[in-house]
Amino acid sequence: MPSGDLGTMSSSKPRSLEPVELTVEQAQAGWRLDQFLVYHFPEYTRSHLRRVITAGGVRVDSKGGKPGYRLHPGQKVAIVLPEVPRQAPKPENIPLEILYEDDWLAVINKPPGMVVHPARGHWSGTLAGALQYHFAGRLSGLGGPTRPGIVHRLDRDTSGAILVAKHDLAHGRLAGQFYRREVEKEYFAIVTGSPQRDRDVICLPIGVHPAQREKMAIRTTSFSGRPAETFYEVLERFVGFAAVRVIPKTGRTHQIRVHLDHLGCPVLCDRQYGGRSRITRAELRGEAPSAEAEVLLSRQALHAHRLTFLHPGTGQKLSVEAPLPDDLCKVLDELRQHRRLQ
Repeated sequence: MPSGDLGTMSSSKPRSLEPVELTVEQAQAGWRLDQFLVYHFPEYTRSHLRRVITAGGVRVDSKGGKPGYRLHPGQKVAIVLPEVPRQAPKPENIPLEILYEDDWLAVINKPPGMVVHPARGHWSGTLAGALQYHFAGRLSGLGGPTRPGIVHRLDRDTSGAILVAKHDLAHGRLAGQFYRREVEKEYFAIVTGSPQRDRDVICLPIGVHPAQREKMAIRTTSFSGRPAETFYEVLERFVGFAAVRVIPKTGRTHQIRVHLDHLGCPVLCDRQYGGRSRITRAELRGEAPSAEAEVLLSRQALHAHRLTFLHPGTGQKLSVEAPLPDDLCKVLDELRQHRRLQ
């Protein structure tokens, strides 16, 4: 990790040297041992975990293993994890749109393309770095030094409202609401295709994709699936597209994207689940494709539109709305002008 990209070292308690034991699930059959460990411990690099394996710090069914060893379902993997130095993100003067702020919390309108907290490949330009600059010394530390004040997260290419706690008491109370599923997270999405029903609830378990660990999938026949529930309502229908309101009851990774894809209506420009990463004005107008065509959208059309929760200090219900960003507004304008249903 480049030392110039992060701030000063943060002190923390050393990690226990007791081994952590994991069980290989059916969906992880055939994974390399080093790949399996990177999946479970993303804060470590693969090269670092390979060194731990080679040094004898990993046991598979009580025996030593090699980084390239292929795992089988039901095997027990035990690892003694060394302490990872925890570093606070370097403060960065990145503009932030603050939707709401008081002494307890702030709600930020995260732009698309911004990673929430530092991770491999994204040490700068993060929301965490921007928060360190704008709220220096006034953020909760409960999430650890790499996540100052951050109570929950949004995918990199999802825009919209994200909640930030200014001190530990606020963080603890807000995190409790998320844990008890008392926070209502309302999203706006533009999807390819059109759901058959005007509104419905999708209750299908989600787990790691059986072949692509970067993706999630519906897992109805595997113990690796976790319960997931999503309500959706169609707001507008167009020829080949629809605008929908989505409220996830649970908070599984990629939940909205996976559930909408299961309906046959993936989020527009969702590279992972929809198979395309951009759309042009000409395509929406039904014109011939052209290399010079203006790209209207180059990220998934998903926006965290509204957060509703109880204020951690007053106990009063608070609802904060993030306006639709320009790229989604431009797509909607084109759909309304050129894709209206007759």
